[in-house]
Amino acid sequence: MIVCGDDALAHRLAGELHEVYGERVTLLVPAGADAPRTPTARSGRALALFGRVTAAVTRTTAPATDDDGGTTGALRIVAAAEADDRALTEAGVERAAALALVHEDDETNIRAALAARRLNPRLRLVIRLYNRKLGQHFETLLDQAAAVAEPGLDPEKLDAATTVLSDADTAAPGLAAAAVAGTSKVVQAGGLLLHAVERLPAAGQAPDPGRCTLALLSATAGDPAGCEGSERSGEDGPRLLPDDRTVAAATGRAAVTLEAVTAAGPAAPAARLAASALPVASLFSRRLRWSLAGAAAAVLALALASTFTTGDHPLHAAYLTLLDIFAIGDPAVGEATSRQVLQILAGFVGLLLLPVIVAALLEGLGTFRSATTLRRPPRGLSGHVVLLGLGKVGTRVLARLRGLGIPVVCVESDPEARGIAVARRLRVPTVVGDVTEEGVLEAARIHRAHALLALTSVDITNLEAALSARAVTPDLRVVLRLFDDDFATAVFRTLRTAHPAALTRSRSVSHLSAPAFAAAMQGREVLGAVPVERRVLLFAAVDVADHPLLDGLTVAEAFRPGAWRVLALDGSRVGPADRRRDGNRTWRLEPDRLLRPGDRVVVAATRRGLAELLGRGGPGGRTEGRATGDEPVRAEGSRP
Repeated sequence: MIVCGDDALAHRLAGELHEVYGERVTLLVPAGADAPRTPTARSGRALALFGRVTAAVTRTTAPATDDDGGTTGALRIVAAAEADDRALTEAGVERAAALALVHEDDETNIRAALAARRLNPRLRLVIRLYNRKLGQHFETLLDQAAAVAEPGLDPEKLDAATTVLSDADTAAPGLAAAAVAGTSKVVQAGGLLLHAVERLPAAGQAPDPGRCTLALLSATAGDPAGCEGSERSGEDGPRLLPDDRTVAAATGRAAVTLEAVTAAGPAAPAARLAASALPVASLFSRRLRWSLAGAAAAVLALALASTFTTGDHPLHAAYLTLLDIFAIGDPAVGEATSRQVLQILAGFVGLLLLPVIVAALLEGLGTFRSATTLRRPPRGLSGHVVLLGLGKVGTRVLARLRGLGIPVVCVESDPEARGIAVARRLRVPTVVGDVTEEGVLEAARIHRAHALLALTSVDITNLEAALSARAVTPDLRVVLRLFDDDFATAVFRTLRTAHPAALTRSRSVSHLSAPAFAAAMQGREVLGAVPVERRVLLFAAVDVADHPLLDGLTVAEAFRPGAWRVLALDGSRVGPADRRRDGNRTWRLEPDRLLRPGDRVVVAATRRGLAELLGRGGPGGRTEGRATGDEPVRAEGSRP
């Protein structure tokens, strides 16, 4: 396996492949600007020193070394100025099974993907792209290129030949759920929608054993001073995929349960800016609308009076009245006195109508200009989420929160940031300014906010925003992203001690996204990842025929507590006999249902459980007991 990149996601992905799946991994990292362009493979003492430096910067595990400085692990590092043909060949792309391109720049990943596909048409590619539409087209293009280069290639293998993923899309649901307690978690699995909800049990009672429990939250999850998802929690920590006996004994614990499995409907088309951002009613104020209505009433009254006094047809009388109002009619010289009086009144109404027309034009122009710019937070806004940072991750989190109908106020220092256009399109109030400056958080109505999401790329900025917000609202819910693990741990403990009545949470973007990339490199696309405190639960679609741990077993027998659990059949392969029409519980499987080779099932699994299910168990051995649960998500060690 080859991983190409040099940020936290690349290092965590390399560790995931090596430690969880037991793969031989080559990490292709960019060399310095003054380094030679010829790729250099590092081994021995040089590799050990590079590993220690990498671990110090990213807090990932360095390759193990013996007393002589030799490498004992299966991680090889190659440094090159760029991922060109020479660098990829040095990394062994012609013999590799899979290549992950996880540079932050989309163009860099695209260039490397084209070169890799040319060097090895059978290579499984996993590409990190932020642009969704480009990713869909590029995935099809690379698969077609593989089919042309290898005409005899199995079409079934082509389905997994190229996978385009986005770390921002993978992490956004977890970050949004951390800011809003009780948010429903929805995972789309092919033609199915899996709805998971965090439920709080009644006082002194255990979660309902009749429900499909995906995870038990830690015993201290509801305690603001509790340590969320830490290994130090021991048996009180979160339990992933528990059995019924464990659920029955979990008195007082909250649980994440699978509420429904329903068919996924067609995707709703994106709303156009003209339809959502520029309502016609907002172009004119209420006072202006009353003025226009009064002018119309005056015109109607004059037209009716002219009809009654002169006997003209109503349409002809209205026509003459409008000519008089706009001062383009002939003077009523020699006509009846009533006609002359009505003409004078019509001229007077025209004088009054002129400033109303000018006001309507000016107000409509001002409203149109303000509708195409950023909105300011309303004065009476409350119960909203303050989102700090509109980069890649912040933009996806903003779209996720608005999709859930949660009010959001954004704060961004760069007026040209990626998410500014999205905030403008969604009509989200936005404050453009440096959050470290006084008055910026107050302008975002932080004193009435429900939660603060600090998602900038600067640790000190996130910390200062959290401290400033807590100074205004001590019980504010805060979700921080800090790149340094040790620093994050110290900040978490300090905030927890200083504000015991408030909830402080941290989420790792790289930890949420790395399992999806690692599984895709194994040829299995992870359909979604649900964060459970600082651990992660994966959802994947697998073919029963390829997995002896599932083939020939019933659903109940295939359940491995703490490792994996079969949830449903893939919607594209469901027969009428497998459907349960029990409210929303469609395509849920009976416990005694036998899994056959032709079935394709959706499973929930831990990271190590999925590795064992795929037959790629890492050095950690088999997943038994509590060892099957995921390692805790460290307090943000990612740089998206």
